[in-house]
Amino acid sequence: MSETLTLSAAAPVRWLSSARLPTRHGAFTAHAFAADGVEHLALTVGVLDPARPALVRLHSECLTGDVLGSRRCDCGEQLDQALQRIQAEGVGVLLYLRGHEGRGIGLGHKLSAYRLQEQGLDTVEANLALGLPVDSRDYRAAAAMLQALGVRQVRLLSNNPRKLAALDAAGLEVVERVALATEAQADNRRYLDAKRTRLGHWLP
Repeated sequence: MSETLTLSAAAPVRWLSSARLPTRHGAFTAHAFAADGVEHLALTVGVLDPARPALVRLHSECLTGDVLGSRRCDCGEQLDQALQRIQAEGVGVLLYLRGHEGRGIGLGHKLSAYRLQEQGLDTVEANLALGLPVDSRDYRAAAAMLQALGVRQVRLLSNNPRKLAALDAAGLEVVERVALATEAQADNRRYLDAKRTRLGHWLP
């Protein structure tokens, strides 16, 4: 694999290393990349062919949801479901994008936003009340990682229209959007409603 790939105005994405990674969802090949001083992870299954669409998930880092099983969001459930579905597909990629905590505001600010949500604000209003962007995530590194892995056509596991638009703008062909829905819980129902009504996510 080429060690450096530059995507338009984005900083170079540098491949660091790869190794087999057995998980409870099956065996993946883990690839570490660096971009803008942040290390990201790509988990791949099967042979990625530029001429064939690959099932792809762009997963934003969420310590509280992915590691601690927080019920305030659906991130951990989406991560597990995406890994299962990519493994079942036999060919695909999950990108674990670090630095995306709280839609890019960071862990400390996310907890401050949670406190405001407990006072009645929704997830969008809480960010704005803190003087922070609603969503500051950048997907150029994700697109460059996919290109470095040989992916050109994508079946995107996502409910977020911004992710689809970002890959399309980077020159990747999104041939299908695959829904990734989770069951609403009492603790995250308002959060999911806000994602649907305020952020335009494709959710029931």
